[in-house]
Amino acid sequence: MNTALRATPKAMNIGRMEPLFPLGNVCATPGALEAIEKGKQAPMHFLSRHVTGDWLEMTADDIQANTDALREGGRVFSAYTINGGARLYVITEEDRSTTTLLLADEY
Repeated sequence: MNTALRATPKAMNIGRMEPLFPLGNVCATPGALEAIEKGKQAPMHFLSRHVTGDWLEMTADDIQANTDALREGGRVFSAYTINGGARLYVITEEDRSTTTLLLADEY
């Protein structure tokens, strides 16, 4: 694979705050909201990380898939650990109409 196309921290917008894509309508499962609240965090913390390309809790292949989705179109998928240990998924649909926060076990 051409290494120039591989995801890098610069390509992932690390340290920057401008959004890389629209979130559309944002929704969350009750379980995700409860876990986020229990972890004394806010949904916006995870949405901000997702939309600005902070995907460092993911595998290199998943990061590359998100980079490709931004360039070519496709679903953007993030995974984060909530305080307390629960795993949170943040998924923006391919058409950017909806972003959903849900727990990994709700996927």
